[in-house]
Amino acid sequence: MKHVPQRTCICCRQKFPKSQLIRIVRCDGKFFIDKSQKSDGRGAYFCGSNECKIKLLKSRGLDRTFHQKVDDEVYKLLCEEITK
Repeated sequence: MKHVPQRTCICCRQKFPKSQLIRIVRCDGKFFIDKSQKSDGRGAYFCGSNECKIKLLKSRGLDRTFHQKVDDEVYKLLCEEITK
């Protein structure tokens, strides 16, 4: 049986298989969604559910995870990308 890596959603704190989560990466001060899940940089995992999306925006979860202020524009682009 092959090992399936587990990651924790930054909002709901539930564990999911890594392949089911959305990886958000900070690399060289820029934030983006890592579709390959292999890009360099600090990553955070997000399950993408509606409840977690609302919680992420309301609590500014990326600020806490990356230990820095994340622009509102990044949150807006992230939500647009997730809803696609």
